[in-house]
Order: sequence, then C-alpha cells, then structure tokens
Amino acid sequence: MSDIENTAAGEAADKLAVVEALYRYCAGIDLRDQALLASSFAEDTILDFRPAGAKAGFDYPVIEGRDTVTQALSTSLAGIDTTHSVSNPRVTVDGDTAQMDALVEAQHVPSADPARHYLMKNRYDTRLERQGPVWVITHQIIDNVWRTGDPSVLANI
Repeated sequence: MSDIENTAAGEAADKLAVVEALYRYCAGIDLRDQALLASSFAEDTILDFRPAGAKAGFDYPVIEGRDTVTQALSTSLAGIDTTHSVSNPRVTVDGDTAQMDALVEAQHVPSADPARHYLMKNRYDTRLERQGPVWVITHQIIDNVWRTGDPSVLANI
C-alpha cells in the first residue's frame, strides 16, 4: 500500500471506531448492559439532554461523570423497553479527538404497558477522544428533531 492508501485506511478505521462508541452507548441502553454503556464514556463525560428534554416538556439537568451518567440512564430507563437506531453519522477526526454529528431514532415503550410509546428522532452532537485502542464520548448534546407519542412514558407515568 502507498502512504496515501495507508493514511486513508487509517482515517476510515478511526471514523468507524468513533461511530462504534455511539453504537456501544445505544446498545448498552437497549440491552440494559451497564458495562457496555459505561464503555462508551470517558471518566469525566458530560451528557446534556436539556435541548431534547425542553421540547418534550422536561427539565433535565446536565449529567457529569461516567458512573453518574451510566447510573442515571440505567435507573431512568429501567421500566422502559428501548430501541435506538443510529443514522447519518458524520465524523471529523483530529489526532486523538473527534467530532461526530448523528441522528438517533429512539423508541421508548413501558414494559408494563406496551400500548404506549414515545418515539423521537434526535440529533447527537458528540465530542470524543481516543483512549488506548477505543474512542469514548467526552461531551454530548442531544437535541430533538421530531417526536410522536406520549412523552409521559419518559417520566415512567
């Protein structure tokens, strides 16, 4: 391989590994796998659901720290079956940091009442860093593009 081909292959591998961090995040939630979920975050990660929450009528705080984020998501979604689908990831890598913008469709259905649902299409604005062989989320802002269904599902009502 030429140097140009090696560089292109390395850039493509980094971009895929960056998107993999978001896949781990979504699968960790959907599978209720706290270890998988935690593996997607830097120790000092920051998650900001305020833009999406405001559109749904909720006042969510900014959540900081891998353990706090993992626990908050696992607890708040404990009675809800979820599916997350990632699309249109756009990644820019700069050395050991990256920026990703992606769309995530998130379906939420109460385990005890599958007739209710809340479906959202959200834009994830995510910063990441390389830690050893993996990329992890350092800061994420989640904004809502559209939503349908019953937002009270997210309040476990």
